[in-house]
Amino acid sequence: MIEEFHRVKRLPPYVFAEVNRLKAAARARGADIIDLGMGNPDMPTPQHIVDKLVETVTKPRTNRYSASKGIPGLRRAQAAYYARRFGVKLDPETQIVATLGSKEGFANMAQAITAPGDVILVPSPTYPIHEFGFIISGASIRHIPATGGQTRLGTADAGAEFLRGVERAVKHSIPRPLAVVLSYPSNPTALTADLDFYTEAVQLCKRLDLIILSDIAYAEIYYDNNPPPSVLQVPGAMDITVEFTSLSKTYNMPGWRMGFAVGNERLIAALARVKSYLDYGAFTPIQVAAAAALNGPQDCVDEIRRTYKSRRDCLVESFARAGWNVPPPPASMFAWAPIPEEYREIGSVEFSKLLVEKADVAVSPGLGFGEYGEGFVRIALVENEHRIRQAARNIKKFLARSRETMHNVIPIPQKASR
Repeated sequence: MIEEFHRVKRLPPYVFAEVNRLKAAARARGADIIDLGMGNPDMPTPQHIVDKLVETVTKPRTNRYSASKGIPGLRRAQAAYYARRFGVKLDPETQIVATLGSKEGFANMAQAITAPGDVILVPSPTYPIHEFGFIISGASIRHIPATGGQTRLGTADAGAEFLRGVERAVKHSIPRPLAVVLSYPSNPTALTADLDFYTEAVQLCKRLDLIILSDIAYAEIYYDNNPPPSVLQVPGAMDITVEFTSLSKTYNMPGWRMGFAVGNERLIAALARVKSYLDYGAFTPIQVAAAAALNGPQDCVDEIRRTYKSRRDCLVESFARAGWNVPPPPASMFAWAPIPEEYREIGSVEFSKLLVEKADVAVSPGLGFGEYGEGFVRIALVENEHRIRQAARNIKKFLARSRETMHNVIPIPQKASR
């Protein structure tokens, strides 16, 4: 038998595959699956962005190779966004690289800075690329538990505990860790951070000689008039930090694959050099349209945010009436929901499979986001309010039936590997 390739062998089994297989099989049977699993925005891209794409694609020479680090106008637009939104000054020439979404940027940054055997500190639960980008690059991962019961990090509570975890990990890791991943608002937990937390984090990472890799892909999807900050707002953060953003959720542009890495010149130069060997950048008309998104009217962003808030409120209220209490997320397009008590023993994967089979509702098992994600599922706000209420009705019937029969269910041991 041919042995698996080394890098492929390092990747654990894909937890979401089982749920996806059941979902596909149910749809093949004609079931109407309400899919709240994948964070794939369902709303249209704002018209002025589409119009700019159409206008640009008809112009001569726009079909040629583009610029790997992003066309100058797009990098200037991102610099203007950071100045406007965070009060952070960036040099478009040396501190910004356009990426094919934040996911690609993160993975290629891992390639740029990681040597085999390096240790990277990653929160758990977290978005899979934060971990697997480095695993593919040959690094070792040390997980720092991220508090699941909190919604906001502050230096007095969950944030202080997380930073103590970072300090302990550095003390007990050989070799010494290279970098730490921060991601707020968090996917999947929707946990947010404030400037006090970021200030403490920067001070600690400077003392411990750690690079900060910050993912703020959901910075514009927030509720309760509380915009999430950037770690680059902290004095001195630029010395050690690269931050990743994305237009996917902010402007409903997921398939366009447009994001950015910004920050420390040395780290950005390393990413730009790796990317120069791998791609010629996004299609030029997409980059021009992305610049129009950043430079143009932002009322579309406000409307997208209002839609997600309405969906969030609908989900929390209707699921509560169904008998499942879901904490309202303060940001992001996800709710991080504890599994109902009577299902805790079977684990997040088996519970997610039951929801597909018995309630025609798909969610993402928490185990897929790391070992500390067990006991939760992630619910994406990617269906309209009518469909969310239908999901709640289906779940109410499922819970009512199953509470009469759960004494017959044998707990299934869950493995922590993914």
